[in-house]
Amino acid sequence: MELKAGTRLRSATDTTEVIIVRAPTGDVDVRCGGTPLLPIDAEPSGEPIQEGFGEGSLLGKRYADEDLGLEILCTKGGPASLSVGADVLAVKGAKALPASD
Repeated sequence: MELKAGTRLRSATDTTEVIIVRAPTGDVDVRCGGTPLLPIDAEPSGEPIQEGFGEGSLLGKRYADEDLGLEILCTKGGPASLSVGADVLAVKGAKALPASD
């Protein structure tokens, strides 16, 4: 799927909804629960969460693949995990603030 910053997507397996914050050029296989994400206005198909993709996605957290240049903001959480293909995305850590000595 060709992604653009600002694109809203939803999971086919659960209640998860996301916004693309940063997108690489070209097609990206972004998934939730092991199933490709759908446009925000599409109806969820109710597919089961595939094994290994059930850790969940958390509201307000950013998920990223730095090597790929992808960053996703979760706007509605759910029990399925976000992934690029078979690689589950990790929560992006906060940047350390400079010391204020």
